[in-house]
Amino acid sequence: MIDKIDNKMKNELNDHAKIHDMLISGLITTADALIMMTDLDSHKITFEKVSDEEEKLEDIMKELDELIGLSKVKNLVKEIQAFSEIQRKRAEEKLLAEPQVLHMIFKGNPGTGKTTVARLLGKIFKHIGILEKGHTVEVERADIVGEYIGHTAQKTRDQIKRARGGILFIDEAYSLARGGEKDFGKEAIDTLVKAMEDYKDDLIVILAGYKDEMDWFLQINPGLRSRFPIQIEFNDYSVDELMQIAKMMAEKRQYRFSPEALLQFEDILQSSMDNMFYNKLGNARLVRNMIEKAIRRQALRLVSQSKISRISREDLLQIEPEDIPVDISEFGGGH
Repeated sequence: MIDKIDNKMKNELNDHAKIHDMLISGLITTADALIMMTDLDSHKITFEKVSDEEEKLEDIMKELDELIGLSKVKNLVKEIQAFSEIQRKRAEEKLLAEPQVLHMIFKGNPGTGKTTVARLLGKIFKHIGILEKGHTVEVERADIVGEYIGHTAQKTRDQIKRARGGILFIDEAYSLARGGEKDFGKEAIDTLVKAMEDYKDDLIVILAGYKDEMDWFLQINPGLRSRFPIQIEFNDYSVDELMQIAKMMAEKRQYRFSPEALLQFEDILQSSMDNMFYNKLGNARLVRNMIEKAIRRQALRLVSQSKISRISREDLLQIEPEDIPVDISEFGGGH
């Protein structure tokens, strides 16, 4: 039946609730619903989104404010926004207006919000006139380091070209220096540094990665430290913060935890803190993976217990303890 759903309808399937509505109304079968939810969770279905042009600055700032924690980032954005406004006013009064160097280093474990913040900064900086386009180009070592002499410089320049007018976000940036002097990663760094100077008014570069590795990276490349005046540490979330994130993620998907499920979810998060692989489990990413798994398990529980016609709205909303995944090993850690 999925093949018969037109493109317009597919574009409307941007959350689990809408899939549930179609299931209840009989437009799709139970099997179709499970496939769609799995595809949605795996990002295999592409949905049309509101363009940056239609997004208002207030909406983007609200999205930033709603992120749990990240007070340093929020304060930084307020400083930059205020600075930009004052510089425009100074220019109007024929006073010297100082340009800003906004290249940044983001340090922290996976799932602490580095990529999310980079994307929001691009949009914010566009609205306040710092960047022309405000898009974010996300790359890693393999995207900019080539396999032979001259290849790396070209690959790096290609990514820089894509990023001009926005942000070039390089994740695990420390990997560019792991191969030593003869490694092509050094060529990527040199090309990047030149571009940061050549396009200083048209490009912001953000290097991201684990804190210790990024500190090491900056030590062996002392010239880089002064080129990145803004360095922000993204701390691991506490269990309380992760629970706030979990509730928010569930609400946005039109789900809610039963009191017992909430306690079980919190117990699992507390236990995960002692996991030797915790820094790789992903903080908020672990929470998202657990919720998406719980939603699939809830769907399976509901269709196994009764006919679709007998499933109530309350049933569709509620996540129960048996829906919460206990084994977090599938999300990248040990038992």
